[in-house]
Amino acid sequence: MPWFVWLLAAGVLSAAEFFTLTLVFGLLAGAALVAAVVAGVGIGILGQLVALAIAAAAGLAIIRPIALRHMTQQPLTRDGTDALIGKRAEVMQEVTATRGLIKLSGEEWSARALDESLVIPVGALVDVMEIEGATAIVYPRELLP
Repeated sequence: MPWFVWLLAAGVLSAAEFFTLTLVFGLLAGAALVAAVVAGVGIGILGQLVALAIAAAAGLAIIRPIALRHMTQQPLTRDGTDALIGKRAEVMQEVTATRGLIKLSGEEWSARALDESLVIPVGALVDVMEIEGATAIVYPRELLP
């Protein structure tokens, strides 16, 4: 089979991968590229099919499980507002269920209490539980009087 037919097959498989995002068609497209190289060297159809089968089997048996494992892992570092969750902050203006102000990582943030019944006084230390837009949702580190 001519090498350009394998290239055409690789292109079609790549397009299928683009729409499915399963990594199967992409690995098969890579195997078709290997078969194109084998065909370009001048090896016959049997050698091309063997190269296609070996490359496809190696990709699906070795590369795909590793890639899927990496895709499901959580990132090691958090960035943006996610990095602020769990940080300690100091109350600058009384924090209630609806409003307040804290000093978090050297910046002033609007805040509100996680527990709507709490009123956190100025100077108290709080933990950032989550971030909603530009507002930190906080909970006191120690019991309030």
